[in-house]
Amino acid sequence: MWNYEKRLQYPVKITQTNPKIAQVIISQFGGPDGELAASMRYLSQRYTMPYREVIGTLTDIGTEEWVHGSYQ
Repeated sequence: MWNYEKRLQYPVKITQTNPKIAQVIISQFGGPDGELAASMRYLSQRYTMPYREVIGTLTDIGTEEWVHGSYQ
């Protein structure tokens, strides 16, 4: 079961924007090596896994990665 609370652990006060750093951060979520890409790899690999015990693990990891990437 997942419980998501949309609140920051520490208060953040942004005084100056930095587009280059923002691009790096966004690429970590949605880029080719980001959270969403990792999620799709785990979830698609589960269909070719010959061991049933590992299928559940791939599903759990893929779901966790998907949750990281979906809250941008």
